[in-house]
Amino acid sequence: MLTEQAEKTETHIKIYTEFIKLDSALKYAGIALTGSDAKIIINRGEVMVNGEVCVQRGKKVYPGDKLGFQGTEFKVQS
Repeated sequence: MLTEQAEKTETHIKIYTEFIKLDSALKYAGIALTGSDAKIIINRGEVMVNGEVCVQRGKKVYPGDKLGFQGTEFKVQS
């Protein structure tokens, strides 16, 4: 019996500050073009932060945190 495993890709988001807000991180990563796009994506529960669905647009994301969106993982680095 063969099992299919979904491949996850990991991309790095480099920040130069102590933290970045989730909506800004989505724009920086190219997931959302505008703040209103980011708000919609977050409110729909489509974004995960460290493995948990996050609906807080202003959540502070720090280096070492991982964001997930549509099978892609984004690791925040300083």
